[in-house]
Amino acid sequence: MGATKHQSKQNAIYEECPTCDRETSHSVSLQILTESNKTENAQFSREPYRVSKCQICGTETTLRMNNA
Repeated sequence: MGATKHQSKQNAIYEECPTCDRETSHSVSLQILTESNKTENAQFSREPYRVSKCQICGTETTLRMNNA
């Protein structure tokens, strides 16, 4: 997943969008997501994810940052 930063738009991240089938502007954030559906284990199953959302079509992709 390659990303480039263009100087024309401040903080714009351009990545390949699978839906648009081209490089588009994306908003990118890091989020802590809970992986377990069980409430008693939820506090122990939080992991960091990179979340990228296409600014053209709205497609959102997530990538787990830990390979545990």
